[in-house]
Amino acid sequence: MLKCTYDIPDLPLDQEIETKPVLKACLTATRALSSLRREAARVPNQAILIDTLTLQEAQASSEIESYVTTQDELFRIDPRKIQALSPNQKEVARYRASLSVGHQGLVTSDGLLTANTIIAIFKELKQVDGSFRSGPGTVLKNETTQDVVYVPPQSTVDIERHMSALEKFINTPALSDWDPLIKMAVIHHQFESIHPFPDGNGRIGRILNVLYLVQQGLLDIPILYLSRYITQSKSDYYRLLQQVRDTQTWEEWLLYMINGVTATADETTKLLQGINALLIEYKQNLRREHAKIYSHELLNTLFRHPYTKLDYVISETGVGRQTAARHLDSLARGGLVDKIKIGRENYYINTRLVDLFSNRPDMVVQSQD
Repeated sequence: MLKCTYDIPDLPLDQEIETKPVLKACLTATRALSSLRREAARVPNQAILIDTLTLQEAQASSEIESYVTTQDELFRIDPRKIQALSPNQKEVARYRASLSVGHQGLVTSDGLLTANTIIAIFKELKQVDGSFRSGPGTVLKNETTQDVVYVPPQSTVDIERHMSALEKFINTPALSDWDPLIKMAVIHHQFESIHPFPDGNGRIGRILNVLYLVQQGLLDIPILYLSRYITQSKSDYYRLLQQVRDTQTWEEWLLYMINGVTATADETTKLLQGINALLIEYKQNLRREHAKIYSHELLNTLFRHPYTKLDYVISETGVGRQTAARHLDSLARGGLVDKIKIGRENYYINTRLVDLFSNRPDMVVQSQD
């Protein structure tokens, strides 16, 4: 039977949670992350990964909150023209910007993942000047039945106390010798149970997952995102979140999250293998068939922006508008991009790259029953 109340525990937990199945899952996930790091390091310009994979995460994480965008809408998002976007595109663009804010906060805070950074993520995501919730009334409901399943802390004092303790736990290794993947799963559950903001807690919690993996050195840059995995197992995600609150049993939740890291890392590694192979093919083609216009910057632009526009080429290669148009039209004639006019703008689509993102198979989500 569901309980609406839950006494958020102090961290580290006063119970044994590093079971043999959990530790075995950690080893598998760590190996998968190592493979992902190696494949990512093969990409000559890391901005390609940050820009494209962050956009995919923004799409998947926003979809969990019912902000759905197609791949076509996704790749036509221009963050410089956010007011011209559809409401769902704006949510995706703001999520991507929030990820960037969080990563920058991690860098500028000497590797600390602070409450101030988390608040900055919230402000960017929701485009407000607010902070933690103030005043009672927040409850979490079953999406189908609308029954109240959980009541998070109601007072600002309690929220601030719990967030201060969580911040300390995240940034003080001496408090726990848990495997970092176990710690990531516990931090995520703790954050979602505190539910510190009036809105956006799910998306912010998912941003914290990848930032923590970067902080712990399991990733070099934030390129592994669990949102697609969660989208494909949404009922398990919410069921197991609540099950911990109801029963204080952690193993199923930990296995769900850690197995999600493995599945996502494996899937992302395969995607990067495809991107790396395509990069090499395009580089060779450009040098062979378009030697007069070839540059690293032009190649990078085609992969940073699968839907390339003149403005992108101008700003990233330094050529003028007429030259940029000639270069892109030449690539279109050569079959490297498809030229399509949408509204008033011409887009030069790296169709084969878009296909890599669009045709990914579903991940294997292991049942937790």
